[in-house]
Amino acid sequence: MRRSEIISDWYQQYHNDVYNFLVYYTGKLDTEDLVQEVFIKALHGIGGFNGESNPKTWLFSIARNVAVDEARKRKRRGMDQTVTLENSPEPPNYQTPDTILQNNERKRQIYECIQSLKSNYKEVLILRGIKELNVAETASVLGWTESKVKTTYSRAIKALRLKQGGLHDE
Repeated sequence: MRRSEIISDWYQQYHNDVYNFLVYYTGKLDTEDLVQEVFIKALHGIGGFNGESNPKTWLFSIARNVAVDEARKRKRRGMDQTVTLENSPEPPNYQTPDTILQNNERKRQIYECIQSLKSNYKEVLILRGIKELNVAETASVLGWTESKVKTTYSRAIKALRLKQGGLHDE
């Protein structure tokens, strides 16, 4: 299979995952350009993909680097502003309006708390808690040891609970 065909297949499989990762990571809803940049970089760098990890993990590593670069550019240009997730597209569900409102409010509060944490806590929470990568995959994306992932994730959960004023798992 040619490089472009591989990336095309990966785009079909992982586009939504990369998009959602970037939305959470950057706090911006207009991340489609960043998604395209991720897959362009993947196409150019596919020779460096050794197949030892999941392609999704490799793409998240690229997405993280793209997001960090974008944040630096925005900061230099004075455009470092995040948006709320209130207008983000949600899959249709069949819950009562009250339940939907409560869930959306809870998501908004958690999102705001995650955005206010230091970057390594934010990164590990997005990858482990939201994108549900395992410890090894998260370590691969972040370039950390598995031990550091476990420790940082635990500390990030504690910090998130403190920020949320005692947020408890439901």
